[in-house]
Amino acid sequence: MSKSKTVCCALSLAILLLQGCTEATQNNNAQRIFNGENLDGWVVKIHHHETGEDPLNTFRVEDGMLSVGYEQYDEFNEQFAHLFYDKPLKNFRLTFDYRFKGEFLDSAPSYAFANSGVMFLSQPPNTINKEQNWPISIEFQLLAEKEPGKSRPTGNMCSPGTEIYYQDSLYPEHCLNSASKTYPKDVWVNAELIVNNGEVIQKINGETVLEYKVAFAQPDGLVTGESAGIWEQVKSLQEGYIAFQSEGQPIDFKNIVLEELK
Repeated sequence: MSKSKTVCCALSLAILLLQGCTEATQNNNAQRIFNGENLDGWVVKIHHHETGEDPLNTFRVEDGMLSVGYEQYDEFNEQFAHLFYDKPLKNFRLTFDYRFKGEFLDSAPSYAFANSGVMFLSQPPNTINKEQNWPISIEFQLLAEKEPGKSRPTGNMCSPGTEIYYQDSLYPEHCLNSASKTYPKDVWVNAELIVNNGEVIQKINGETVLEYKVAFAQPDGLVTGESAGIWEQVKSLQEGYIAFQSEGQPIDFKNIVLEELK
């Protein structure tokens, strides 16, 4: 081998090693926060039930996945449910795969067909009253196709009790659609949520589909049954909890990885 080739090989090896070190530095905080065996480290809160109660086995572990199902439900009865990771977060990257499946629970609201999501910057689960319908939070909304040929993007934003800035203005509506394509049920989709110093990036299958900024929490009529003092406690939306949602459509989640950012 010539001297020039030796130098080139050495340089290439050094670059690869440097790239590997950089990637390791960037991802050394990443961890799987769902162990695939049980719900240790997670707290459930369901409308009409006390924190920690899930009498109808809404959230369960199946084949190593976090699964949401309604086999034990006679009717939905507005039992909107959320499974909270038990640690508050400020700046983070959350990635996971999801798949809508099975039959929609007919007694759930029609808008909840193939509809789920991940709440973030949420109030603590132990501050949510038994008869509070939604946590004060921002939602990374997940949807699937409802009618063939009709657009129904996923990776959207909804805001129960919260406000956001979109394109430098306070956004006036409850939900904001993303630029994603429409995906059918029974297909695995990768989702990524990045929250960093109030800036939010939402990705679907590796593509950025929505960007906005966190504003503040305030009463909006969507959240009901809450304690009066909670609004001041969570107003700044600087820190909060993440929670996987149940609204009436069976869904699986897997490969749930969290990286805390500085």
